Amino acid sequence: MNKTLKYIAILVLALIVINFISSKLYKRFDLTSDKRYTLSESTITIIKDLESPIVVDVFLEGNDFPSEFRKLKKETKQLLEEFSAKNKNIIFNFINPLEDESTRTRNIEQLTQRGLIPMQLSVQESGKSSQAVIFPWALASYNERTVSIPLVKNKIGTTQQELVNNSVQHLEYAFADGFSKLIKPKRRKIAILKGNEQLEDKYIADFVKKLGEYYFIAPFTLDSVASNPQKTLTGIKAFDLIISAKPTEAFSEEEKLVLDQYTMYGGKSLWLIDAVAMEKDSLYNADGTNFAVNRDLNLTEFFFKYGIRINPLMVSTLYSAPITLAMGKGSESQFQHLKWPYSPLAGSSSKHPIVNNLNLVKFDFANPIDTLKNNIKKTILLETAPLTKLEGTPREVSLKVVTKEQNPITFNSGNQSLAVLLEGKFNSVYSNRIKPFKLQNERNKSVATKMIVIADGDVIKNDVFRNTPQELGFDRWTGQTYGNKEFLLNAVNYLLDDNGLINIRSKEIAIAFLDQQKIAAQKTKWQLINILLPLVLLTLFGLVFNYLRKKKYAS
Repeated sequence: MNKTLKYIAILVLALIVINFISSKLYKRFDLTSDKRYTLSESTITIIKDLESPIVVDVFLEGNDFPSEFRKLKKETKQLLEEFSAKNKNIIFNFINPLEDESTRTRNIEQLTQRGLIPMQLSVQESGKSSQAVIFPWALASYNERTVSIPLVKNKIGTTQQELVNNSVQHLEYAFADGFSKLIKPKRRKIAILKGNEQLEDKYIADFVKKLGEYYFIAPFTLDSVASNPQKTLTGIKAFDLIISAKPTEAFSEEEKLVLDQYTMYGGKSLWLIDAVAMEKDSLYNADGTNFAVNRDLNLTEFFFKYGIRINPLMVSTLYSAPITLAMGKGSESQFQHLKWPYSPLAGSSSKHPIVNNLNLVKFDFANPIDTLKNNIKKTILLETAPLTKLEGTPREVSLKVVTKEQNPITFNSGNQSLAVLLEGKFNSVYSNRIKPFKLQNERNKSVATKMIVIADGDVIKNDVFRNTPQELGFDRWTGQTYGNKEFLLNAVNYLLDDNGLINIRSKEIAIAFLDQQKIAAQKTKWQLINILLPLVLLTLFGLVFNYLRKKKYAS
């Protein structure tokens, strides 16, 4: 008896010790093959020193969700649990803003006013189709500041399953980006170049506003180069990145030398260049025509030395965004969306973090970029579809092209590069050349740096409606949103290597979905298998058991 009590006491004591140790040690194990619940080091760095609560309200809640979006809700919840496990100051709630019919309309209006646009979905259940409205958004609040976090990653031409798969892959980046905006103070400075007839502020307002959430933004003019080039170089070196958005006036040699030396000292740059002068608005005249001509910005040799060449040709492709025109006469005219080959939709098969899982980017009168051999690493970020042709300049462009049947055989130039990333140690454009003036501590080779060249200035241009800038990439005629803003933001994040956030976008996650059509077609079969078959097996087991039992005891 005493021995038994001794064993029981040891067992109880061991359980107490194990329970105490387990309460002090906590470990989560991610057994998924793609490590979808393992946060990246960049994400952990953002949240590890968080001392005040971040409250996350997720509106991805409801009973009439399609099965794909129930999967998105589950993945969002599990990811937030992982965030909370890393830092208990991250608190989250799931809210259904449409649950109460009495407040439904008011909630929709309030959320929409905050920029949280609802989404209408098709629900396929049991072979029947219906509609559902959801708010695929979250609001994160921290120290009296609030940011909105999109949970859906749109991409043109995707099914609901592909949409959810893209969104799940994007979740960690979306939350890490939102938390970073709340927690991390601005550090980097960006200069928007002026003085060479770049786009007016109202045409880049939406993207500049977005950049302002992450960085300090200021205009910078090169006009002072003529009087005090050294001061101009000192001033521009104070910025981590320069952006030149569609310059239309040629750069002087003095300006180019300052820009070259800015690069030699490690400055990053984003160039949006038009090598052909042609605007879509210039076609809206009585004839519907205008001439496209070469635009000389005096930058050919500049970029040639760095390893690329922007050709003064127009890209025309069968895979393009439509143009909206009024067709018909007088009161009978109607707006129609027509094929417009001069607005190529560019994408990428690359897994580079700038373009991974990116929506198509819309260009207008883009130019092809050639890459040249030198010591600089070059990455093609965006390119056209294979059915593309190149048109030389000068050339008349007419809106009548929308009424003509295009022959695919003539679109035989293949994929054309439209955006290129250059990385490495650049050789100075002015090494072994006579310089327009003398600068202090001139360099002929740069430290390691980066630049991105995009062969179309309209990529950054937002529409202006009733003197109000519209969202970059949004086409108010078709309701389609292209990936221009996300691409440019990713480009800037990468150039500035901002918190390593951009690398989170490379995470690959594969989500398995049920085939709804197959479910509807085989519904009865699987109901019989899951309900009737167990009953049949149980009955057979009972009959066999009773038979064997009777046989045993009968003898």
